[in-house]
Amino acid sequence: MNLSSLGFFRSLRKDNHQFAVIGLGRFGRSVCSTLHRLGYEVLATDIDEKRVSAALTEQIVGHALQIDSTETAALKEAGIFEFDTVIVAIGNYIQESIITTLNVKEGGVPHVVAKASSEVHHKLLKRVGADHVVFPEYEAGCALARTLTKPSILERFDLDPDNSIVELIVPDEFHGRTITELQLRNRYGVNLLAVSQGGKFLINPEPNKRLERGSAMVIIGCNKDISRLPI
Repeated sequence: MNLSSLGFFRSLRKDNHQFAVIGLGRFGRSVCSTLHRLGYEVLATDIDEKRVSAALTEQIVGHALQIDSTETAALKEAGIFEFDTVIVAIGNYIQESIITTLNVKEGGVPHVVAKASSEVHHKLLKRVGADHVVFPEYEAGCALARTLTKPSILERFDLDPDNSIVELIVPDEFHGRTITELQLRNRYGVNLLAVSQGGKFLINPEPNKRLERGSAMVIIGCNKDISRLPI
C-alpha cells in the first residue's frame, strides 16, 4: 500500500457490510470466502454457471448470480449498482475486465476495486475509473522474492517506494543487548517500534529492554537503511 491508496481506503464507509464481487476465479473466490467468513453480505457474479453453482454449494457467498458483466442491463438487474463497494476480479480477461469496470463506475458505484494482470492492464483500469487496482500476482512475486532473499523479515508494510515498516526476527548480533546499546537510529538509521514478549508485542519498549534471539522486532525506516541491518 502507498499514499495514493490512503484516500480510497479513508473514503470507505465503516458501516458498509455489503460487497459485490464480479468474477469467481481463484482471486474472486478468495475475496468472497474471506468477506463471507468475516460476516459480511456478499453477492458474487460470474458468466460461468458452474462457478456460480460451486460458490453457492461451498457456501462462500450469501448470494450468487450468473450474468455477463459486460452488459450494463444485466448488472443493473442484478442490483450491482446499488452496492457501495464492488470488486472486479476478472483478471485474466482484459477486455471483459475493462468493460465491466467502466460499466460499474458509470452505474454510480462509489468504490470500485479491480484486479490487474499486467502493468498495461493496471493503467487501463485506472483510466476507465477504477478507484483502487490490485496486482496480486505481482505482489505475491515480490513478497516471495523478499522472503527468499531476506528470510528474517516476517512481514513488510511499504509506506511508499522508499520507506517501510518491517517485522523481523531479532538478529543473532542483537541477542542479549539493550536497545540503548544497539543505538539503532545512530548506527542504522532505523527506529524501533515494538518487540515481542510472551506472545504479544511490547510497544515503545524501554531503552534498557534486552532483545532475545528468536523473538521479533518491528522497525521503521528507509529501505536502504533496513537492508543494512545484520539480517
